Amino acid sequence: MNKLTLTAPAKLNLFLHINGRRADGYHELESLFTMLDFGDELSFELIDQDEILISGDVSGINKEDNLIFKAANELLPYRKMKKGVNVHLTKHLPMGGGVGGGSSDAATTLLALNALWGCSLSIQTLAEIGLKLGADVPVFIHGKTALAQGVGEELSPFEHPEKWYLVIAPGVHVSTVKVFTDPNLPRSTPKLKTPWKMAETRNDCEELVKKLYPEVEKTLTWLLKYAPSRMTGTGSCCFAVFDDEQTALRVLQKMPSSWQGFVAKSARESITHKQLATWLNKEK
Repeated sequence: MNKLTLTAPAKLNLFLHINGRRADGYHELESLFTMLDFGDELSFELIDQDEILISGDVSGINKEDNLIFKAANELLPYRKMKKGVNVHLTKHLPMGGGVGGGSSDAATTLLALNALWGCSLSIQTLAEIGLKLGADVPVFIHGKTALAQGVGEELSPFEHPEKWYLVIAPGVHVSTVKVFTDPNLPRSTPKLKTPWKMAETRNDCEELVKKLYPEVEKTLTWLLKYAPSRMTGTGSCCFAVFDDEQTALRVLQKMPSSWQGFVAKSARESITHKQLATWLNKEK
């Protein structure tokens, strides 16, 4: 078959600790990533012309700057057939919200075209290619709840209970560069000692982002009325954790209309990997 449709899932940083700053300017981090069963939708169709075409919700982004295009371009040397691809993107995840939309789209493109073009690359090789596109891309390639260390590239599988999350995008774009270059960002959180508990963790970027972007502080304060809340990554998306879907949905209905939000369950294995496995089984 020449067609494949996959979900590019959202991720949450359940905590984010900054342990130090290296000589090259990168930060040493510790973070717990989990995937959600909600995300963008990407449809891939092989075409006879030798081109990478992208359609759908891509307005305002130059094709050459689009992470989907960059990901597809990286796999061209490995494809086993001289066919191009048309990729159609339906966006559901907010841009610049810290839930990994662009990185997830790139990872999903690598996984899909590895299958469609018959590249036969391993997950590890795809993750190495993905790292060139962005620090979070390997997380989505591996597609499992993971503890990230180093600059975010050292991933260890981590058992964490599946929960329901209400995720809110308050409608502001947080600059990751601005956050990580701010002199007031905490940079000396000690590394976790095993065993550790979630109650001992936090997001080191949160206090700074709240000061720089008051709407984020407003979102976190509002969520705290209903459940423990936190910011994901460098923001601006914030989340609250619930034990069941109905409670999370009831809170979503009370959300101020100026914000966007969704409810999703965390998944030990990415929905992308499950969908791809189903497709590959049909192909056999």
